[in-house]
Amino acid sequence: MSRKEINQEDLSMKETDAFSKVQDQRDNSDNEDQVKETSSVEGTSSIEGPIYIEGPSSVKGTSSVEGTSSVEGTSSFKGTSFVEVTSSAEGPCSVKGTSSVEAIRQYLAAKLGIGSRTKDLKHVDDDQKHPYRVLTTLDFDGIIEYIKEGKAKNIITLAGAGISTSAGIPDFRTAGTGLYDNLQKYQLPNPTAIFDIGFFEQNPKPFFTLAKELFPGKFEPTPSHYFIKLLEKKSLLLRHFTQNIDTLERVAGIGDDKIVEAHGAFHNGHCIKCRKEYSQDWIKEIIFKDELPICECGGFVKPDIVFFGENLPERFFNCMQNDFKKCDLLIILGTSLVVQPFASLIDRVGPDCPRLLINMEKAGVSSRLDQVLSGAGLQIDSPGNYRDVAWLGDCDQGCRELAEGLGWGEE
Repeated sequence: MSRKEINQEDLSMKETDAFSKVQDQRDNSDNEDQVKETSSVEGTSSIEGPIYIEGPSSVKGTSSVEGTSSVEGTSSFKGTSFVEVTSSAEGPCSVKGTSSVEAIRQYLAAKLGIGSRTKDLKHVDDDQKHPYRVLTTLDFDGIIEYIKEGKAKNIITLAGAGISTSAGIPDFRTAGTGLYDNLQKYQLPNPTAIFDIGFFEQNPKPFFTLAKELFPGKFEPTPSHYFIKLLEKKSLLLRHFTQNIDTLERVAGIGDDKIVEAHGAFHNGHCIKCRKEYSQDWIKEIIFKDELPICECGGFVKPDIVFFGENLPERFFNCMQNDFKKCDLLIILGTSLVVQPFASLIDRVGPDCPRLLINMEKAGVSSRLDQVLSGAGLQIDSPGNYRDVAWLGDCDQGCRELAEGLGWGEE
């Protein structure tokens, strides 16, 4: 599976109080269904970009809805895949019929709170509601009490660039200060090209110029890194999954066996042609002389950072399969949760596992169409929320407050 980036506009929606389940309706009609007006859709909504969907469902063929809205593209959802869909809806439209397209339309109408039949349909979150809350209160205090009561013995942390910004390392997407907003001097076709394997094979110089600025050894761990280390010291950390390539977890002393560097790191490097391994020190010596690291076979030597177009490390998938079913508290730190498959990890924990987001803004919230369809994403703003908590602000401050609430402040 390749590292993919999802850029999607938020889909506004209103929800109704009660829904009934939609039964899958199928017939042997042609894959191309023309469907005509009987109900109305109000408002304007749109979904663009790649959508990552897991599950054993399938949608095949090309469907169109007549009126003033349309769904374009031929999509196939099957197993675990990346799917790109562009759709739009505006003004009144109408649908009738008993095909599988109609079943999908009814489901979407129910979930989005539109059309005339929503009052008869069951809310998708109803099946996810528990007769009790996992947390006594859906806030920081509820998380602190949960940990103090000894219910969190296998904590997984998911981290992004937000835990390293106070060390002086820019994140990727913050407007004005993010890395992608400050790459003009490299004259790239687009900002993400600097981490694209196809572009690197043709022109590696921009990456190595940037790598010199970001290379390990220039930065120190932050309070967020040391909080994760403290969880390990308390024997509460099952695994730390990080998107960061700065190796600051290692500098903070977190054990190698606890770390999963989902997008790789500068720790080692390999020739992209013959796969010969090279040490971090060897690569550093070359690029700090403003030279390109070249293997004896003539190929470029790239640090083991996962570029767009490359597979994630095998360790990521092994730990993903084994760890999350054991997790009893998920802590999400400093990530926008837009890069797949990392972003989907929040949905791999069990239904009784609390999820805490510490971030400058809400992320991973169930609002995109793929999340609406699958019931995925954090339920922070949902009336059916029973386990998700968001603490919005600086990651270091959030970790300090959590540690102080647990009586670990001086540690």
